[in-house]
Amino acid sequence: MPEARVLDLYHFAAVAAEELVADTARETHRAVAARTFSLLEPRLGLPVTATRWTHDAIAGIVHTSVRVGVRGASLSLKVAADAGVGPEVEHGSRGRFVRSALNGLVGDRFVTEGSPLAVRTAVRMGGADVPLDELAEAFPGARGRIAVLLHGLSEDERCWRWRVPEGGRSTPELLEDLGWTPVLLRANTGLSVRENGVVLAALLQELVGAWPVPVERIVLVGHSMGGLIQRAACAVAAPWEHPWTDLVSDVVTLGTPHLGAPLAAGITRGSALLGRLPETAAIGRILEHRSVGVRDLDDGLPELADPPHIRFRLVSGMVTRSSAHPVGRFLGDLLVRMPSAHGEGRGGIARADRVHVPRADHFDLLNHPTVHDALRSWLTA
Repeated sequence: MPEARVLDLYHFAAVAAEELVADTARETHRAVAARTFSLLEPRLGLPVTATRWTHDAIAGIVHTSVRVGVRGASLSLKVAADAGVGPEVEHGSRGRFVRSALNGLVGDRFVTEGSPLAVRTAVRMGGADVPLDELAEAFPGARGRIAVLLHGLSEDERCWRWRVPEGGRSTPELLEDLGWTPVLLRANTGLSVRENGVVLAALLQELVGAWPVPVERIVLVGHSMGGLIQRAACAVAAPWEHPWTDLVSDVVTLGTPHLGAPLAAGITRGSALLGRLPETAAIGRILEHRSVGVRDLDDGLPELADPPHIRFRLVSGMVTRSSAHPVGRFLGDLLVRMPSAHGEGRGGIARADRVHVPRADHFDLLNHPTVHDALRSWLTA
């Protein structure tokens, strides 16, 4: 229920504030003070030791007060929620955005703890899940060609409305113009890519069976992590007599880190380095709180067995005009570099059509005119 989600959101915010703010400040302060006093005590003796005792006592009182203040603030928020004050998480675009973002960061934790904030993979329309037994009502003009669109890390289905050129069409609208029925999904991107792939495979098998008209062809379009999840779903061993994957003709990925993302890998290395010093260990633990979904972006999906009948269409972006520019080669689209988005290299995708979009960042790819031109050439036939 919305009220439960509001309370759970406030509870999570309180826990995060205690763990990531109050505890981090306390542990960092203690570590810095301990190192300072350990350097001074051998030289100055008892006066420094007495000062250290006094310092530790005062610091303990201060940090305890901070924790009490954080808990008191969160309690006030919960009381306000009980009284009906505050946003209803799923009843507003801002709340849905926050929920999706949190699921990307700690969605695996939500699932483990049974939190009502955990997102489940579902067809979405109008900001709500669409039950599969209501597809006929939700898609009265359903066609036999389905385009399944999946967002990236911490996003939701509304990402397909981002960066639409003025006077232009969004990617779902373009696909509809090309004779496809766009089906937008939302997933918990905090779960592992392969786990999400299994869940997605099961959902699409049910969707094909419940679709209002016979399904003739399926195309998968994924942004960033969404492309990895879709590839993982296509690789799931099919226990069904007529698997949905037999209907998939194309997989289109937009800025997908098939071979990993440097930012995610940098976080992994950074957390390990920060953990080596007492003064920065608490900050390192903050980075270690990231979800298994984020960790999966370190390496992407190397050596995945992609079905041979599926055509892969891989799109990359780069913030510079020239793909040879050293800044562009290093930054890529700010999150994913071109070789990874193109699946080029050891463990990559051997058979694929590749399109590069210069002067485009990671989110420009969602609705870029060059991407739309490519979709027209790939999916019109």
